[in-house]
Amino acid sequence: MMSLGKIAVLSVLQTEPEEVKLLDQSLPSGYKVYKSKVGSMDSAKIFAAIETAAKREGFISSNYREEHALYHSILEAYHGICRGNAGLGNVLRSAGLLYSIVRGPRTVGCADDGEWIAVALYGYMGAPMKGFEHEVLGLGMNPI
Repeated sequence: MMSLGKIAVLSVLQTEPEEVKLLDQSLPSGYKVYKSKVGSMDSAKIFAAIETAAKREGFISSNYREEHALYHSILEAYHGICRGNAGLGNVLRSAGLLYSIVRGPRTVGCADDGEWIAVALYGYMGAPMKGFEHEVLGLGMNPI
């Protein structure tokens, strides 16, 4: 069964051929999906990249309710990849991440629950030196 969080996580983990198959299943069920990448030692740049993409791609409109739901989805996913220690540059960590944004129902056939937005982050985090990083994964989702 397809669900918002599952689509977000699978999208961020899959390679292009697998992702096309996932999109073919997701779009007819009412999900909108976007995937890209971001890397930085500055958490503000990661948040800004995801927020900018969400606005540019039409995932949210410029109103408080939608921006707030997106912000908290990013924050929850970010909290997951930072293991509870929200911060990068100030503790000399860098991140190279893929991210996905998904908007739609929480689960297929659950339209009476309203629209939700999810953000998944996957990639590598560690000391800003090649070979000193490890994999990370985070997911956040909120109602709009």
